Amino acid sequence: MSDIPLLDIRDLSVEFATRRGTVRAVERVDLSIAKGETVAVVGESGSGKSVTSYAVMRILDRAGRIAEGSVTFSGMALRALPESEMRDLRGREISMIFQNPRAALNPIRKVGRQIEDVLRQHGQAGRADARARAIAVLEQVRIARPAERYHAYPYELSGGMCQRIVIALALACRPQLLIADEPTTGLDVTTQKSVMELVTELTRARGMSTLLITHDLGLAATYCDRVVVMEKGRVVETAGAAEIFRAPSHPYTRRLMRATPRPGAGLRDLLPEGAAPFPPAPAPGSPLLRVEGLVKEYARQETGGFLARLAGRAAPEAPFRAVDGIGFEIRRGESLGLVGESGCGKSTTSMMIMRLLDPTAGRITFDGHDIGSIAARGFATSPLRRRIQMVFQDPTDSLNPRHSAARAISDPIRRLGTLRGAALASRVEELATLVGLPVALLDRFPHQLSGGQKARVGIARAIALDPDLVVLDEPTAALDVSVQAVVLNLLHDLKLRLGMSYLFVSHDLNVVRLLCDRVIVMRAGRVEEEGPVAQVLERPAAAYTRELLAAIPHPPA
Repeated sequence: MSDIPLLDIRDLSVEFATRRGTVRAVERVDLSIAKGETVAVVGESGSGKSVTSYAVMRILDRAGRIAEGSVTFSGMALRALPESEMRDLRGREISMIFQNPRAALNPIRKVGRQIEDVLRQHGQAGRADARARAIAVLEQVRIARPAERYHAYPYELSGGMCQRIVIALALACRPQLLIADEPTTGLDVTTQKSVMELVTELTRARGMSTLLITHDLGLAATYCDRVVVMEKGRVVETAGAAEIFRAPSHPYTRRLMRATPRPGAGLRDLLPEGAAPFPPAPAPGSPLLRVEGLVKEYARQETGGFLARLAGRAAPEAPFRAVDGIGFEIRRGESLGLVGESGCGKSTTSMMIMRLLDPTAGRITFDGHDIGSIAARGFATSPLRRRIQMVFQDPTDSLNPRHSAARAISDPIRRLGTLRGAALASRVEELATLVGLPVALLDRFPHQLSGGQKARVGIARAIALDPDLVVLDEPTAALDVSVQAVVLNLLHDLKLRLGMSYLFVSHDLNVVRLLCDRVIVMRAGRVEEEGPVAQVLERPAAAYTRELLAAIPHPPA
């Protein structure tokens, strides 16, 4: 690597104009990346890591501005470049993989055309060869059947494939610097591994530099040369990846590492020192939920195209089985983990248990009641509805943006309970206190709350009716490691205090290891392996389980 940095950031400060005055999101940041180097910027939400990258790309929103400092790329002072030159630089010399691949893609334009747009905009292809070049780019990011996928729309592709399309867009013009902003958030461990290995392989083969923005310390340790740690807009520590994980010098870095789930750690190990131990968990009781031979089928689209269907020549394909005859049970007071890759059927299973989807076949028995025979629409008014509740994956999308935290928590009680007026308000405050949400925040709306606070609102809403079973669908996937540690401990504490059972749906095996008593590993709609957590995750019998465990990136011990 050259001694002259490809990217050199000095004394960078970024300000945003708000209703309450000017806020400094980034304060005098120094950061450099050499040619061919991969640098991680780690920190929690609000630490300034994404804002720093947006300042480099000069894509801050209208309220933001670079207040001071310099950004030099390949000898060019980016702050002084006219927008026309900066627009040409983006995508051609500096490109970015955004956090949400579906939001980064145009939903009504074929993915191949979107790659063509980038190539033609930067003079990398003409009208005659743009399609061939776009297909070649799809092939480079290992999209199966690239000539066919060229015609696909984003909604027709999985999350992992959409992420590969975004990578193809970012690398199409062979830039010198790639900025990857949380490129694997929401992906299962095997897809995460394949995406990161693909990015690493392509950037090294082309001699590119990479700036990886992440809150996943395992990713930073596995794929980066150096790590820059940011807290509240400032750089607090910079060192080589091996060095910073072996001997972190700043208290904030040590706190991040302590909060990162890892083999051998317990829930209390993730919290700051001095946390009180949990009381001993009682033994699970009698079966609460039993699932037998559960099947969910979806009709496939007919083949042959519109004209063939019109002529009666198209043959319908066999239905697709998202869930294929699975069975298990959950006991009272027990936490069961349901894990597997995207598309394995775990979310479909949880939606059927919640009675939001009707099963094609099989039996779902809850506390002796055959709830699988009740239509999903009819179950909404069943007396059993209040006894099965759910915490959804995204704490932002699952809350009504027009409703306050108090309204969100009180909704289940007003719909299915009997409390009103002062008694209802008192119950909402009691629930907020129970989940650690300050009562003073109850009148705030979702956009006024942090990710951890919104997660607490979602949990309070789920336990408002004292349910027996709570389905947790990736409840910590979008949270920072320190907030995740607090939420996981809160969930465990609530389970012990209220005697609830959990079905914990996740692709994060380290989190399942912390929270669950037993685990089921699903693959292609079927149960691959099941048993006590310690047995399955420490001595897996199935090769697929071993593959999942091997794909998890870990910081050095």
